[in-house]
Amino acid sequence: VQLQASGGGLVQAGGSLRLSCAASGRNLRRYGMGWFRQAPGKEREFVATIAWSGGSTYYVDSVRGRFTISRDNAKNTVYLQMNSLKPEDTAVYYCAASKFGSSWFVPGFDETRPGLYDYWGQGTQVTVSS
Repeated sequence: VQLQASGGGLVQAGGSLRLSCAASGRNLRRYGMGWFRQAPGKEREFVATIAWSGGSTYYVDSVRGRFTISRDNAKNTVYLQMNSLKPEDTAVYYCAASKFGSSWFVPGFDETRPGLYDYWGQGTQVTVSS
């Protein structure tokens, strides 16, 4: 499975960007999908995740209400719509896929853990200027 992230760029604070993650090599409709980010000098951070059906989502507190994760299983693509961007959102954003999709949002299952994801995209840079 290959994941190709795109859509990053330079934007002013308050602006918007839409990231895309296109998968090839396998249909991901049964996979849990997530977005993570890593700022310079910091550890990789969970951002958002979506169940294989698209019916359930979860966000880190710092982006809830501003970011929206969605997926189009017919296109094998996951999106991250980012609105009201802040300078602290500056990071390389990575999409990831987990084979444990059937366990997504089951009580006790932590979808925010990077170790649960099997495939990762190459990352796309998002820079928000103040």
